[in-house]
Amino acid sequence: MRVLRATVTAACVAHVEMPVVLAYLACALIWGTSWYGIRVCIGEGGYPTFLAAALRFVLAGAILCAICAVGFGRPGPSSRRAWAWTIVAGLLNGLSYTLVYLAEERITGGLSAVLYGTYPILLAGIGTATGVERPTARALIGALIALGGIALIFADRLDSSPAQSAGVAMVLGSVLLCTFYNLIFKRHAQDQHPIATTTIFLSATAAVLVVVTLLTGPTTLPTPLPLSPTLALLYLGLFGSVIAFGCHIFLVKRVSLMTLSTLVFVHPLVALSADALFESQRLSPRTWLGVGIIFTGIVASVFALPRAPARGRDKVPT
Repeated sequence: MRVLRATVTAACVAHVEMPVVLAYLACALIWGTSWYGIRVCIGEGGYPTFLAAALRFVLAGAILCAICAVGFGRPGPSSRRAWAWTIVAGLLNGLSYTLVYLAEERITGGLSAVLYGTYPILLAGIGTATGVERPTARALIGALIALGGIALIFADRLDSSPAQSAGVAMVLGSVLLCTFYNLIFKRHAQDQHPIATTTIFLSATAAVLVVVTLLTGPTTLPTPLPLSPTLALLYLGLFGSVIAFGCHIFLVKRVSLMTLSTLVFVHPLVALSADALFESQRLSPRTWLGVGIIFTGIVASVFALPRAPARGRDKVPT
């Protein structure tokens, strides 16, 4: 009887763990390759930069609205205040992606992913300033180490071209905006259904990017539609936004945020591998040294951060 009970228990654990593993791998692979997908989408012969970003999130928002329309995503925000904060978070994400898409005109996806790995460090620092989260001394040391790596990469990109150093600055600005909207989620979106939250969030993001596109142009689709950039756009809208965020929310409910935060190590490795396979650009030894220093700081900081409640809803953009 004990053997039977143990066998059943093991089978149940395996049944629970396999979806978690698959969701984790999906987030790692999809978001890790999304950086390269952006460059394909807006590269030579592709879509105008802001139009590509707007189309991506309009598609994602439309899909999520359809999902909510058939009965999923309840409860939504319960008050005007909750609605307002969720929309504000989406507006910040729209500005964040404006910087991401501009940066992808200037630097490789792999380098962008490495720089975005500084998100946990900024979250710790700003969390301390706002009283949401206090990092340990080890986390602060890790932040200083990572900042040294960023400075090294910035100097190397400045030597290569001012445009590349501007790309580094844009990604770091995007990380800062990402940090702010995640703090908003921690404080103001705890009792909402994740699908409802994501629908409002990405719809607001789409609205910002539509406005940016209308103000800056061009707004005309390329004709005929280019095959590779169009496939990249569909990939970013469906997989990079809807499916990846869905898997991320699934993981938030089933694993600790500390476990989930290890994705910041995986995304750059996937992105750098995609660059090595598909991009002609190569990183200099000094930039690789900066990458290594940043990883050292991230390891020190992430594993020093306190565990967040299981109901947190941190999100990682690409």
